[in-house]
Amino acid sequence: MNNKAKQYIEKLNLSSHPEGGFFKEVYRAEEKTNHLPERYLGDRAFSTSIYFLLEGNQFSSFHKLKSDELWHFYDGSSIKIYIINPQGNLIPKILGRKIESGEVFQIVIPHDHWFAAELIDKNSFALIGCTVAPGFEFADFELAEREKLISLFPTHSNLISRLTSK
Repeated sequence: MNNKAKQYIEKLNLSSHPEGGFFKEVYRAEEKTNHLPERYLGDRAFSTSIYFLLEGNQFSSFHKLKSDELWHFYDGSSIKIYIINPQGNLIPKILGRKIESGEVFQIVIPHDHWFAAELIDKNSFALIGCTVAPGFEFADFELAEREKLISLFPTHSNLISRLTSK
């Protein structure tokens, strides 16, 4: 494991995430709302945020949320994020610090879009932050099942096969 990644995991008290990598929730708004679209069941915090770390060959498996999610770049390798919109269009983005090469510090993943991420430099790591509004609840998280996602988007079967774990 990369020494700096190991240091972040220990110092930030990160633990394994079901989609891959490591995470820790660092903020959950005290205020909640129940004035939400029908896709939500119950109240949600106004906003939540986590630290998220990928290291080496780890990837964030294809998943989707009922809320918009904003990814913020902090340190390490650039990350390639693959977003598949509801119409099946693949939208690749690069999160990183090389803005002169088209990378960006923040990326918004709209709700109900499938997405996955991987490091560009597999010998490195990436520390990012993720902010979700309305706030994240695991009830709003859907981890892709490989065959079901491929049946929805057969054009992207190779990518889906590579970036799903089951």
